Amino acid sequence: MRHPILAALAAALLTAAPAMAAGPPTPPAVYTDPPADAAHPARSQVLHIPSGDVRINGLAYVAAGPGPHPTLVLMHGLPGNEKNLDLAQAVRRAGWTVVTFNYRGSWGSPGDFRFAGALDDAAAVLAYLRDPANAQALQVDPGRIVVAGHSMGGWAAALTGARDKGVRATVLISAADMGASAKMPTKDREAMMADNMETLAGVTAKSMSDEVAAHAAAFSLLAAAPGLADRPLLVLSAEDGLAPETDALASAVRAQGGTRVAMVHAATDHSWNGKRVQLQSEVITWLASLP
Repeated sequence: MRHPILAALAAALLTAAPAMAAGPPTPPAVYTDPPADAAHPARSQVLHIPSGDVRINGLAYVAAGPGPHPTLVLMHGLPGNEKNLDLAQAVRRAGWTVVTFNYRGSWGSPGDFRFAGALDDAAAVLAYLRDPANAQALQVDPGRIVVAGHSMGGWAAALTGARDKGVRATVLISAADMGASAKMPTKDREAMMADNMETLAGVTAKSMSDEVAAHAAAFSLLAAAPGLADRPLLVLSAEDGLAPETDALASAVRAQGGTRVAMVHAATDHSWNGKRVQLQSEVITWLASLP
């Protein structure tokens, strides 16, 4: 069943079916645990990350081995019922530390949720990981951080990667263009927000709708294109009606001179329910290809 936010967004967009791409061979990290390292075992570390005037909740999936490890920051969608933690575990088995977090006002993180606040939170997570003490404690290599996100998290990852030149590369998984929702009739946009408010604090459907309408240009995925053109970008799309927007972003990045754009389209739904192994394989294979 298509998620309400996707149905509403897709209705506001042009529909076009991109060519299907064959998936890569399944990397061993998808189905095989790494060798045990008694001195530096894989572990999980609860995080409380300063952002604004609160500390948001996070979790680091620290890879086995002494490190420092390349690190993937993985952002969830709106409200984030699918958090892609199977992907986090698989990427960790491939030797990467993975950091997940909950935006202010979502899933128990203190504060009030805002779309702009989600972008601030993403920036705060990057600053936290680059702090020398935190980087050492979590065995993070600050020079090898990649941002990734699903749905609204893909939107947040795109804008974050565009703004932060220290980000090594960006991964978008069925990214939703929050700026595009401003094109919807106000009544429909508010209904869409009302269907996606569970676990969110400090907002109403109207306040969420008004925020995206007021910042349509700044929240557009296309606004990220110039900032993404100088680094690798992986765009993963599904049959959820959102592919035209991420296809447009990829084209805009190429028009800005971007030469390292990889695109994969899968015959699955927004949450990749029928293609979880392919999702893990695509991401891990692409991460391994980074310089």
